[in-house]
Parts: sequence; structure tokens; C-alpha cells
Amino acid sequence: MNQAPVILVGAGGHALVLLDALVLSGRQVLGLVDADQARHGSEILGFRVLGDDEVLRRHGPGSVQLVNAVGSVRSMQQRKRIYDTFVGQGHSFASVVHPTATVSQHAVISAGAQVMAGSVIQARARIGENSIINTGATIDHGCQVGAHVHVAPGVTLSGDVTIGDESHIGVGATVVQGVRIGTGCMVTAGAVVVNDLADGRTQR
Repeated sequence: MNQAPVILVGAGGHALVLLDALVLSGRQVLGLVDADQARHGSEILGFRVLGDDEVLRRHGPGSVQLVNAVGSVRSMQQRKRIYDTFVGQGHSFASVVHPTATVSQHAVISAGAQVMAGSVIQARARIGENSIINTGATIDHGCQVGAHVHVAPGVTLSGDVTIGDESHIGVGATVVQGVRIGTGCMVTAGAVVVNDLADGRTQR
């Protein structure tokens, strides 16, 4: 496992939970970068906002790992763009797993994926790159979560659920056993999904 120091990309609310997880996991955090100049020089939980993306030019790929601290409310596009841009420049993104998360030894957590406090990932589940499994979410056996997906706090995915890339599963939603959710879908907060959802559709 790469234990290079990390720099967070983004200094908003999602950075708070990531910093907690990183510190509790013993990772060295060099600071954060953010496009908002008003944040430069400020501190978040004791870590300095170093500047914008130009800061990363002083840290060659391999000397640090990045952590994508851009969250999502509906669209995953900004988070995906940041990930793709820096991977294209040769950087790598650290996977972040909060120490209180329960992750089966038979699950797969891909590059840049983030598993937040109290979440559960069961056997033969797979979490795609740059995806967020947020606070207290439950991903049961055999679930396949694509890339750039946000599974929001308190979500339950029953066994063998498939979530397509760039989808957002809203707070407290439930997806029942074996359901397939397509690419770029939106499941709103509290929804119960009992049937497959085609690409680009919204379930309320």
C-alpha cells in the first residue's frame, strides 16, 4: 500500500470527514488545495489550504498521493473531472477507509474510493474508483458499485445490487436485492428502489 503523504483537492465540507479519516488512519497530510482564492492560507481542522492546483506542480507524481475532497449533492461531474485530470497528469489518488468502517477481506475497494465512518462493505462487493460510500451506508454481499458514484449517508444496498458509473444514491435510500441501476442515475433521498433503473433516470 502506498503510504506517501497526501494532499486533499478541495477544501469544502467533504474535506472535513476525509481529514478525520486520514488522521485516524495515520496518514501524513501535507495540506489542501482549492480553486477558491478566499480559502488560501486558511486552516481546516489544523491543516493549511496551500493554494490552488499550481501547488501540485511542486509535487511530482509519486511523491504524494491526492485525495479527492470534492463531494456531490446531485452531479458527480466535477468530482470525476478532477479525478480524470490529475490521473491524466500521472498522479494517483489514495483510497480512504475510516477506521470504524467494516470492510470484508473479500471486498474490493478501488483506487481513490472513499469509505466513511460506520459504513459496512460485505463480501464480494466491489467499490469502483473515485466513488464515495458515505457515513453509515451498508453495501451488502456481491454489490457492484461503479466508478464516480456517491452512495450517500444511511443508504442500504441489499445483496447483488449493481450501480452504474456516475450515479448518485440519495440519503437513506434503499435498493432491494438484485436491482440494477444504470449509468448517470439519480435516486432521491429516502427512495425505495424495487425495479431496475435505466441509464440517466431518476427514482423518487
